[in-house]
Amino acid sequence: MNLKLLTKPQCHLCAAARDTMNEITGEYDVAWEEISTTDHPELAEQFAEEIPVLFVDDRQRDFWVIDPDRLRRMIAAGLDA
Repeated sequence: MNLKLLTKPQCHLCAAARDTMNEITGEYDVAWEEISTTDHPELAEQFAEEIPVLFVDDRQRDFWVIDPDRLRRMIAAGLDA
């Protein structure tokens, strides 16, 4: 399972999403990667109105607010696959 969170600097929603990612992935001992729009301007343009964005196996799954229960279900399903 490949989890990525697209964030931008000085973003309060991104900070909350980062906290959620750390908490939930920690429960499952699963790694995730943070991708900054600073390093990927093409993604900043593509997802400008949706940041932060959660990608699971390179598919957009959530944006703005990362739902902890939904993330748990996605991780559990990915671990069972």
